[in-house]
Amino acid sequence: MEDLRFGSTVRAARLRRSWRQVDVAERAGVSQIVVSRIERGQIPDMTLRSLRQVAAALEITLELLPRGRGAELDRLLSERHSALHESVAKALAHDFPEWVMASEVSFSIWGERGVIDLLLWHPERRALLIIELKTELVDVGGLLSTMDRRRRLAAQIVKGRGWYPMVVSTWVIMAASRTNVRRIADHRTVLRTAFPSGAREIRRWLRDPSGPIAALSMWTDRATRPLAPTRRVCRAP
Repeated sequence: MEDLRFGSTVRAARLRRSWRQVDVAERAGVSQIVVSRIERGQIPDMTLRSLRQVAAALEITLELLPRGRGAELDRLLSERHSALHESVAKALAHDFPEWVMASEVSFSIWGERGVIDLLLWHPERRALLIIELKTELVDVGGLLSTMDRRRRLAAQIVKGRGWYPMVVSTWVIMAASRTNVRRIADHRTVLRTAFPSGAREIRRWLRDPSGPIAALSMWTDRATRPLAPTRRVCRAP
């Protein structure tokens, strides 16, 4: 995050609304001094919570981009995500062979773009499950908006595959870690409201997909234990 640029963005968004710094402060639940310091680019003096509150009040998306030496950090994150992806895909293919699986599904609809980690399609029930894999929970607001957007665009995303869902469901799978456990606990109310179901409920639903479901669960080695006779999942083209 470039401190001065972020501060200028906050100021521009405030002036566009004809708000005073105190107006932003009241909406964000911070002091006017905090808003003033942010606009001057004094970001190191601010807590991440204060930055997120001010950004949210002005409808600004705040993204953190960690940097490492060369491509080492990106490679590490990619490897962790790939490992989680392989573990989940392998287990679901084993346990629920009646579902058609598609991986890394990209889309561009009405100017909205993205890549869905996994899609599961139940031809008989015409049920679609959107799976998001997260090695780390960083931005809860971003996660909620991402899943809402994908659920809203789901019918258009899979139309080209000849899939016409009657039911669209979502499942957020988090890599098991102490950090993720703590972050989920910190946002328990919001996450529980958006994703009221857990691992047991989603697995029961996968066996009998009637009605929509929204689930969030942690993924551990235990989750890969077989729950059904070994068969191969049908792969989407």
